[in-house]
Amino acid sequence: MAEIVSNKQVILKNYVSGLPKETDMHITNTNIALEVPKGSNGVLLKNLYLSCDPYMRPRMKKIEGHYVEPFKIGMPLSGYGVAEVLDSEQPNFKKGDLVWGMTGWEEYSLITAPNLFKIQHTDVPLSYYTGILGMPGMTAYAGFYELCSPKKGESIFISAASGAVGQLVGQFAKLLGCYVVGSAGTKDKVDLLKNKFGFDEAFNYKEEPDLDAALKRYFPEGIDMYFENVGGKMLDAVLLNMNVHGRIAVCGMISQYNLDKPEGVHNLMNLISKRIRMEGFLVLDYYHLYPKFLETIIPHIKEGKIVYVEDTAEGLERAPAALVGLFTGHNVGKQVVAVAHE
Repeated sequence: MAEIVSNKQVILKNYVSGLPKETDMHITNTNIALEVPKGSNGVLLKNLYLSCDPYMRPRMKKIEGHYVEPFKIGMPLSGYGVAEVLDSEQPNFKKGDLVWGMTGWEEYSLITAPNLFKIQHTDVPLSYYTGILGMPGMTAYAGFYELCSPKKGESIFISAASGAVGQLVGQFAKLLGCYVVGSAGTKDKVDLLKNKFGFDEAFNYKEEPDLDAALKRYFPEGIDMYFENVGGKMLDAVLLNMNVHGRIAVCGMISQYNLDKPEGVHNLMNLISKRIRMEGFLVLDYYHLYPKFLETIIPHIKEGKIVYVEDTAEGLERAPAALVGLFTGHNVGKQVVAVAHE
């Protein structure tokens, strides 16, 4: 007879308009058997760390045709996480394996169509697989190297630069010999960019009444590459300052996620006159590069050439506040929820 245990879950109460609130979610307890049902072809996971990511915000609305399905009201949220396999009917996974990938916002998850990567390198913090060694790391790698086509000596601007992805893009660019400037929303984050991550310059966008003037100050010779995480007014200002044959990798537009009506962009004519290549991308299309990515980044981490900052919320009951905090700039670095420690 399988052991039955309590399973704490984060449930979506309603679809959300405007800025999400903690009260849009609630914590509940259910029971789960610590055994995969026969014939389910499932994998039973004990979740260790959960990842808070901006792409989760659109999933709190009912958007038709979105690349990720909306959350279901009354059901646990889902997202990237790190977990231990407790039981498995999948030949690729066995009890005791450590994995990262899509899981539920709960203590235990039964996954019947696993989208999981087995963790091979355990001599780094397991929480890194929610960030630098997981989806955000792959996002930074694909967006910078595959879309930006960077060259030594070029200039790159990164918005939301202290976040999970931006901090890595900046460090990749510095390793390549680029001039790197980032924007963030507090003095502490600006200091982090310059003093911890090695950016050449950084500025607080909230203190800049004229973003166009700010970019001209930091990029007197123009911007070759822009890693877009923000959208809106920032994108409009960047378009005025791009160089001929510049490249824009569109990763996210966090300034637009809580608006019922997105802001317009007015300077798109620059795409023509400056022959700019602007391309959106999803990390899902680049996971085939994951082994190559690990070969590149693991040595950099061990040699201290790349550093990573996490903001950890302890306990599943703090997960709603951690997720909501992404959209008010509360987190410093990658926002992680520690469900249970390995």
